[in-house]
Amino acid sequence: MQTWLEPLIKIAVLVGALQGAVAYLVLVERKVAAYIQDRLGPNRVGPWGLFQPIADGLKFILKEEIIPAGADKALFLIAPISILATATVAFATIPFGYVVPANGGEPIVLTIAPGMDIGLLFVFAISSLGVYGVVLGGWASNNKYSFLGGLRSSAQLVSYEIPLGLSVIGVLLFSGSLRLETIIERQAETGWWWFAVQPLAFLVFMISGCAESARLPFDLPECEQELVAGYHTEYTAMKFGMFAMAEYQHMITVAFLAVLLFFGGWHLWGLAPYTAGNEVTWIGAIIRVAVLSVKVLLMVFFFMWIRWSWPRFRYDQLMDLAWKAMIPMGVLSLLVSAICQEFLALNDMITRCVLGWLAVGGCIIWMALSAKPVARQTHSVGEPGM
Repeated sequence: MQTWLEPLIKIAVLVGALQGAVAYLVLVERKVAAYIQDRLGPNRVGPWGLFQPIADGLKFILKEEIIPAGADKALFLIAPISILATATVAFATIPFGYVVPANGGEPIVLTIAPGMDIGLLFVFAISSLGVYGVVLGGWASNNKYSFLGGLRSSAQLVSYEIPLGLSVIGVLLFSGSLRLETIIERQAETGWWWFAVQPLAFLVFMISGCAESARLPFDLPECEQELVAGYHTEYTAMKFGMFAMAEYQHMITVAFLAVLLFFGGWHLWGLAPYTAGNEVTWIGAIIRVAVLSVKVLLMVFFFMWIRWSWPRFRYDQLMDLAWKAMIPMGVLSLLVSAICQEFLALNDMITRCVLGWLAVGGCIIWMALSAKPVARQTHSVGEPGM
């Protein structure tokens, strides 16, 4: 296959798959929410509501496009495009199953930009640019609610990027590389997924990743009880749809990274001979893609479960969690990982696992001792407050 044609085909397949996945994951989430809340969920458009995403897409396309009179038109239009573009480009270095065989040629690598030595750093760098779309949307709308949502978002995303970065440094120390394929191979070689060896790092990563994707209980930038709809209050039709798609793509990115960094990617015990990197067969390729897809879908379901189970934080609680809990826990996880890497043998995973879980236990004890009891407010009849 010609060198310029292969990347174009990969990009087209990725963009189409992402948009389809976002559309039907919205349907899945509405079904999950209905199950949790003892409702039926979408069931009118097509059998079991399977055509609901198509109806929603047509609605986004056909609704009236409104731009407020006082808005900065150029920035107003750039904001949703920029946030969706960054959410899509972040997938350029994410491997989807290593390689598949090609007839009479080199194996096809299931990555748009394969072999990038700074793959994880690239994903973090591109994903962090999404905050500009949120800030631009809040500023350009000329709306106080939108502006407050943009300010909240900038503070939230910048704050949680720090513990998010700290949580993956231990993984890089144990793997010895920024390449996502190498991180998966290292977990397969040791037989230990990094979530078992670095549980504290995994906990920090999941909480920070959920906050970075601005989903409940961390969706303060678009808190409807306080800000109508936050930074996208003035957006309608497809422009609003682009913000919604970008949010879901961020969630999928976090789910992919969690699986690749902490759950072995496409590695699975018992199937290791078929999922090895040098297994260039169709059976191996199908198994790798299937294992990775199931793990990612389970992680996405976990995010959905969190969204419909936890109430929203107050903004001061959100900031306290980042600066007073997540960052110290991230530093502790990094310290434990550095000690293990310096003083323990590379194959001594049991000791590393024990130290990792001791760090989790220490954090639980620290939080229990530092928690302050809240005094109940009691009022007698006739006193103020009754």
